[in-house]
Amino acid sequence: MTEQQEASEDAVMTRIGQAIMLLHAGDREEARNRLGEIWAEIGEEGDPLHRCTLAHYMADAQDDPADELSWDLRALTAADGLGNERLARHEPDVAVRAFYPSLHLNLAADYVKLQRPEAARIHLARARAATAALADDGYGNGIRAAITRLELQLAENPGPDPRPGPFPGQH
Repeated sequence: MTEQQEASEDAVMTRIGQAIMLLHAGDREEARNRLGEIWAEIGEEGDPLHRCTLAHYMADAQDDPADELSWDLRALTAADGLGNERLARHEPDVAVRAFYPSLHLNLAADYVKLQRPEAARIHLARARAATAALADDGYGNGIRAAITRLELQLAENPGPDPRPGPFPGQH
């Protein structure tokens, strides 16, 4: 990779980071707009690290749970195409496998919002299975705690009863 390509990729990550700062500051609409512009530039075939990072945060900027799910699925797909060597240029101490607990946790939360508890349980199990890749630090412990909270939430409120109500479509 040339120095110019690396600088260009760093510029994309900088722009993504600026949009994330807007999101964390509460300006979801502007963050969504900026992330959307960057996505239009990098596209479905762009750098997997850019796509994974952008899609992960674009999901957080969505108002509709179905849109959130769509972006979280894009983040997972991008992570599947991301190699450790590419990630090491941006995050030298992080392995791709450390992304999976959070990515699957987010998908589980999306499915809970969409009242699809079985899909949520599948992704919670995948998140739990992937936690060995997390360090014993604030981030890793936070992800583990969030997985436990969502597991408890699903156990207490398993979701809609699949049996039909007294009238078609009622539950």
